[in-house]
Parts: sequence; C-alpha cells; structure tokens
Amino acid sequence: MPSRKKISYQEFLHREYEMHHAPYAPEMDFYDTIRSGDLKSVKKRLNEPFHKKEGFGTLSKNPLQNLKYHLTITTAMVARACISGGLSVAEAYSLSDYYIRLSDEAQDAEEITDIHNDMCIHYAQRMQNVHRNTFSSKAIKACINYIYEHLHTRITLPTLSRTVNLSAPYLSRLFKKETGYSVSDYIQMKKLETAKSMLVSSDYSIAEISASLAFPSQSYFTNLLKKDCGLTPKQYRDRNS
Repeated sequence: MPSRKKISYQEFLHREYEMHHAPYAPEMDFYDTIRSGDLKSVKKRLNEPFHKKEGFGTLSKNPLQNLKYHLTITTAMVARACISGGLSVAEAYSLSDYYIRLSDEAQDAEEITDIHNDMCIHYAQRMQNVHRNTFSSKAIKACINYIYEHLHTRITLPTLSRTVNLSAPYLSRLFKKETGYSVSDYIQMKKLETAKSMLVSSDYSIAEISASLAFPSQSYFTNLLKKDCGLTPKQYRDRNS
C-alpha cells in the first residue's frame, strides 16, 4: 500500500499542478525542449540551480518542503509533456513516481536541484529513444500500447495478433524488424523495467510485484532479474532504495 505521505503528494498534485508562479512561456518552452529529446539543450538550460530559481510561490512555510512541492509539480508537468510527445503513460508515470519519491527523501536544497536535473535529463533521454524508435506501422504501435497497458497480464503473440488482426507469424517478423526484439523478449524487458521501478519506488512486497506483473512465479521473477542484472529482487531494492 502506498504511504500516506505519497497519497498526500498525489492529492496535492491534482489540486495544484496548474499553478505556474514562474513565467509561463519559458517554462512551457523548457518542457517542449525535454519533449523533443534535445538532450544538449536540456543540459544547457539546467545551468541555473532549481533551488535558486525565482518566482516560486509559497506552498509551505518550510523552505525545503516548498521546494519538494514545486519539484513534484514540475515532475508531473514534464511527465505530461512527454506523454503528449509519445512516451507511454506507464513509462512516464513510473519515472515520475520514482523522482517524487526521491524528492520526498531529499535532505537539502542542493539535493533537490540534483534530483530535478537528473529527472529532466532522464526524460529527455527517454524521448530521444521515442523519436529514434518511431515505428512505421500502425500495427506495431498498437502492439506496443497494448503491452504497456496490459503488463499486469500474461501477454502472448496470439493475443497481440488478434488485437491487430494480423497472423501471428507475420506479426512476429514485423515486430522483430521494427523494434529489434522478439515479441517475448520485448514483453519480458518491459515487465522487468516496471518491476525494477516498483522495487525502488513502492512498498509492495516482492511476491506482490511478481504477481502484479503476471510472472509465472516469484522464483521465475527472481531468476529473470538475476540474469538481467546479477541481483535478486531484495538485493536490487536494498541497493537502489
């Protein structure tokens, strides 16, 4: 279950995300830069420390908490900008959850700036990948969207082929050609990415994470993660939390 603090952040976010105390146009332009995947320009525009920016409204009497609230809002706005640019909803929100948790645990203003900069660069890198891997066929786009929306289920090639009304052999070849991965490898990769995020940014048990992503068993999930990064789920959580 998410902590009360995380829930309060989300409630705050829904209530406040449209408040822009900083100049509106430059802020929107910065979000567009991240959405475009222009990593060089993003890094250049991160010269001014987040914690020294002017124009932030007072959302908390505690200066550090005030920065945390503004970073939460900024993270949500970046996530929304990237979703509109083609990043999957699941991936965008997974990243935002991760960085909001980091900001919650930050100890000083300089750390908030570091988290902000890492967040902006991370999203820009993801958007670079989105632009580089623009799939040419509507069928593969539909498959990718289906996979992201159904990571909690057992996804099979026949299921995808029925979804896009193509034969399984043809879809398999097309998917490999356009993504560079087999269908099963791509699904496994995305489930692992999501599992890693859940290990770091949620309080769910390893068994719950395994079940929620429809892995055949917890031991299967453990072996898969060890093969991927050499760590058990517990070791991965301990090292990255």
